[in-house]
Amino acid sequence: MKYFQSITLSGMKCMPGTMARYIRLGVNVLVVASAALICCCCVTNIGASGQQQSATAGSKLEWICPSKDGTGFVYNESGSRFVAWGLNYDHYATGRLLEDYWEQDWATVVEDFQEMKALGANVVRISLQFARFMKAPRNTDTAALEQLARLVRLAESTGLYLDITGLGCYRKKDVPEWYNAMSEADRWDAQAVFWSAVAKVCGQSPAVFCYDLMNEPILPGTNRKETEWPVGEFAGMNYAQHLTLDLAGRTPEQVAKNWVEKLVAAIRVYDKRHMITVGEIPWAFYFPGAKPLFSKETGDGLDFVSVHFYPSKGEVAKALAALAVYDFGKPLLVEEMFPLNCSIEELDAFIEGSRRIADGWLGFYWVETIDNYSRKEVDIADRPIRQWLEFFRAKTPKILEFNSPCTQPKAPPDADKPRR
Repeated sequence: MKYFQSITLSGMKCMPGTMARYIRLGVNVLVVASAALICCCCVTNIGASGQQQSATAGSKLEWICPSKDGTGFVYNESGSRFVAWGLNYDHYATGRLLEDYWEQDWATVVEDFQEMKALGANVVRISLQFARFMKAPRNTDTAALEQLARLVRLAESTGLYLDITGLGCYRKKDVPEWYNAMSEADRWDAQAVFWSAVAKVCGQSPAVFCYDLMNEPILPGTNRKETEWPVGEFAGMNYAQHLTLDLAGRTPEQVAKNWVEKLVAAIRVYDKRHMITVGEIPWAFYFPGAKPLFSKETGDGLDFVSVHFYPSKGEVAKALAALAVYDFGKPLLVEEMFPLNCSIEELDAFIEGSRRIADGWLGFYWVETIDNYSRKEVDIADRPIRQWLEFFRAKTPKILEFNSPCTQPKAPPDADKPRR
């Protein structure tokens, strides 16, 4: 897939979610060399009939929550362990984002969810774009929220959990001028409105695995003022954005803590139950000795840690050592992974090596199925994607061996996962 090919910079390959992208664009991220940044339905919509439309409809899914001892995820009712094994469903190979087609091409979305389920996924991560849900600083888009409720119902009927990542500004041309012109305080207020609206729609659905406040937030360096909110352009997309353009004498920890507290409070007005996290770049991999910014103290409102890992060839041990930095008493999710910079065998070694501390792994799905790849001539860019899908499907039984809420005893012993 040419849209997702890697590039090489000073010997470092990169893709969305990796450090080299930001170095390539000159984004100052050295502020986190000593503190890694960032770790981290049914109040309803009003439909055309004037009646409230629920995001839940006879779902049989069991709610997922953190275990009481913080060692992982569990099914709320049975108490048995839940391991997240899923896929990022963020764009077509051609670059179309979910909101570009989820209305006029709904049948494709339904088919994709069925195919991801057939591959063995139990979690699907989606990325919601801020501009598609916000018409003005305090005015949300009713049609977009209704479509989100529809997607949640699809997840329920398909038997999939949703990792709902929000506040995306992936395409700069789509971001409203009024949003970019806002002060930090006003921007955070608008983000709170976004998350309140999403929580109002999704709050009563067990199909929501979590809310991810933002994909890969970053902060400017000390004594450095930035000029743009979305950053890290890669193949026409900006997967990261600043939480502020100026630390103004504050520490990165102070800014991040205040931001999380504000957005968590906005969600909790309508949804006091679903888990909340932040998907972060694993700075500890690039800066040995770096520490997570969202420790228990600074990330108190977050229910678990999410990191994005793309192990490099020959550096599986280094990746595992960096991942261990994020294991500090909360469930740990590898929210993005893919064998871009390493072989399938090395990615498998990373997964197996991380099973002692990780509670789930999410790869990628870009619409094309294994059968589709088998029926056409596969070029060099497509081959690793087909191999990835085949690996994911084959790996599913081992990952989900103890994932049944009906048959697994409560909190079974796991020799490979010590208590934290």
